[in-house]
Amino acid sequence: MSFLQKASLKKRIKRSMRMIEEIEHKRERSQAALVSAILTNTTPDDRDVDYFNTYTNQINELRDSMQKTQDELDGL
Repeated sequence: MSFLQKASLKKRIKRSMRMIEEIEHKRERSQAALVSAILTNTTPDDRDVDYFNTYTNQINELRDSMQKTQDELDGL
């Protein structure tokens, strides 16, 4: 049973890592728009700010979940 639990936890960690990569890719466009606004000293589009914040929150939640899963795996 322990082997199956470890395998399942490892699979969850890998899935979380893939999801983080996908979300980071989505976040890149809004991040680029925000950096551009900063460099040109203009106000960024609210949608870009919202996208960036939403994706960042999703990434943080996934990382927290992944860390808990890793802690659980380390405890086995």
